[in-house]
Amino acid sequence: MIDTHLLALQLMAAQGALGAFDTLYHHEGTEALPRRATAGRELSIHATRSSIYCALFLGLSSWAWHGAWAWVLMAVFSVEIVLTLWDFVVEDGSRLLPPTERVTHTVLAINAGAFIALLAMNAVDWAAQPTAMVWQPYGWLSAFLALCGVGVGVSGLRDSLAARAIFKRQRQAHTRDEQAPVRFGSKPQRVLVTGGTGFIGQLLVRQLVADGHAVTVWTRDARSAAWGFGGAVRCVQSLAQVPAADDIDVVVNLAGARILGMRWSERRQQQLLQSREGLTQQLVAWIATRPRKPWLLLSGSAIGYYGVQPQGDATELAEDAPPQAIFMSRLCQRWEQAAHAAVAHGVHVACMRFGFVLGHQGSLPQLLMPISLGMGGRLGSGRQWLSWVHVHDLVRAMAHVWRTAENTEAPASAQAWNFTARRAEPGRLHARGGRRAAPPLLDAHARRARQAAARRAGRPAARRPARGAGAAVAHRLSFRVP
Repeated sequence: MIDTHLLALQLMAAQGALGAFDTLYHHEGTEALPRRATAGRELSIHATRSSIYCALFLGLSSWAWHGAWAWVLMAVFSVEIVLTLWDFVVEDGSRLLPPTERVTHTVLAINAGAFIALLAMNAVDWAAQPTAMVWQPYGWLSAFLALCGVGVGVSGLRDSLAARAIFKRQRQAHTRDEQAPVRFGSKPQRVLVTGGTGFIGQLLVRQLVADGHAVTVWTRDARSAAWGFGGAVRCVQSLAQVPAADDIDVVVNLAGARILGMRWSERRQQQLLQSREGLTQQLVAWIATRPRKPWLLLSGSAIGYYGVQPQGDATELAEDAPPQAIFMSRLCQRWEQAAHAAVAHGVHVACMRFGFVLGHQGSLPQLLMPISLGMGGRLGSGRQWLSWVHVHDLVRAMAHVWRTAENTEAPASAQAWNFTARRAEPGRLHARGGRRAAPPLLDAHARRARQAAARRAGRPAARRPARGAGAAVAHRLSFRVP
């Protein structure tokens, strides 16, 4: 005779092990749900389900639920089934699950159905007994189930805090955009974005859509990207999929393989060059074939263009500072040169030299992980310059460069812009050296914007903006002028 209760507990143990894999590999790893701006509701459901599983693992590990407790158990099962179905709907509405996660969730659902059915059969007999929680341990199996209960409880707390943080950021972003909406130009345009699914690109695309622009994203996985943007943008896997009859007014080129992570071997350097210089060359060649050319190309670059600044050198590097003969500098030079070729087709080109971009996604969480695990420390002297910019300010600066190009009457040309905070600070993220890049072009335009706003308001302009802490960059204080 099969002990159905023991079999149910064994299936629960398998559920705990597979659930731990799903959480660590998918939710925390490949999908990074706690850092995904659209995952708030999904994480809230996960937190609720985890609290239920925590109670089930701990409660069933060594106890039989007799009498009224059996009915409580049945009610909990009913709630879990409803939450599971809701979780499936929310997941499919917010992101495209990778195949491994889809398979894992299917196996989890089948396994959960099996042990819930077995426990429900036992609950019918338990309901006829006097109400009590009867001690019924199963040795190491009970210990493992209790451990699963603790683990899933911690995971639920993690998901709850992450969901709370996401909802808080959403409220802050909504308030910020209501008070100072980002305006890209004077009229709606058709925009092509490369790198639109990246850290900067996701925010940029959403701001463009909010400002009324029609956005096309060129990406490797068009189906997943379209899913992630909720169908609000057109996603293509090839530039040939953009019809010649569909005019593109502005191109924003942010594509590029991740810089951090792997060692810069010869092979990796070629990958970085191909993903930046090679893709930009493809983009310019595509522009050349268009019956009606875009009028503006905003192309990514980085302050790595200036190479590495020696420690102790406090010179601010403006856009006219020379490059160096090292790989990171050559990478940016070739990237920008590929973009400059669009000038021959009558396109205004702005090469955006980004500093270290701060935000809840991107490279910062990777760099902070050793610190959060208690293994962080000072790299080198700890006095290297770190030129940074917050991602929200960066997008506003892009909008300002767009408006500046729109208002110019000069022939098509190429210009570089430093996208950094007003004042770089000594940082602890670069082991051998940093660079102190300054944004003089943005400063100059910001100053003119303040003076124009002051004239409209009939008051004198301030000599310079206040220098706040955090993300108080030069353009942030000025580009919100209506």
